Amino acid sequence: MATTTLSRPSNDKWIAGVCGGLGQRFGINSNLIRLAFVLSCLLPGPQFIVYIVLWIIMPKKASY
Repeated sequence: MATTTLSRPSNDKWIAGVCGGLGQRFGINSNLIRLAFVLSCLLPGPQFIVYIVLWIIMPKKASY
């Protein structure tokens, strides 16, 4: 089930929850997003900078 907002979940995170939040937002398994991120790190580019920026701007999901 995809959520309507982009937020970092507290129950589906390994480091900061960015991949878990992206997975929940777009209805994709978060482990596939993690795998894509790790594989993309083999290529040159700003992957770590994008991850850190998303970590900063994505709010934590409120736990009820």
